[in-house]
Amino acid sequence: MVELLWDGPDDASVTLLLAHGAGAAMDSAGMNAITSALVEQGIRVARFEFAYMAGRRQGVRKPPPRGDSLQGEYLDAVADVTDRPLLIGGHSMGGRVASMVAQGLYDAGTIAGLVCFSYPFHPPAKPEQLRTAHLIDLTAPTQICQGTRDEFGTPDEVASYDLPPAIDVHWLGDGDHSLRPRKAISGRTYAQNLAEAAEVVASFATRVTRP
Repeated sequence: MVELLWDGPDDASVTLLLAHGAGAAMDSAGMNAITSALVEQGIRVARFEFAYMAGRRQGVRKPPPRGDSLQGEYLDAVADVTDRPLLIGGHSMGGRVASMVAQGLYDAGTIAGLVCFSYPFHPPAKPEQLRTAHLIDLTAPTQICQGTRDEFGTPDEVASYDLPPAIDVHWLGDGDHSLRPRKAISGRTYAQNLAEAAEVVASFATRVTRP
């Protein structure tokens, strides 16, 4: 059994399973903020941790493993969520791992779609090391919420990737990889970016789960 952290109404019309990024736990400030914004939109959120991150709570410090090696753990978490309709996703690495298992789950009728916050299209300062090969043939409905200053994938870079029609990328003004804007420069706040992202996800959820 995977330990799940639940938030939101039990009678929500959709549940989103979220995985954390490479360096932050499922109950980190960033994950808490994203979850709170989603719950405000009436979405039920289930969070879980990969084993390496759960081990850090016991004092076992291990670096994040390769993303593709975490697919089995993500599938285990999906198996422990009985809510339907179900969306899967995560922040940064968590969203990337979700994207690796999404097509098979979508084809099986297990999930209605994929939601990624700050997808890591490439490592910072290494735009040639793309992490998009598995996305090219994706037909599972996918919503990505990305900051315009994200060093893991800028608007100009992402526009050149020729992503499939199933993937929609919504750009959040002046957001970095954590979706935080520079208020003094852009006039936007972190709360505004999170609220906008949550509204986009709620609209996406309605669209892909509508009978």
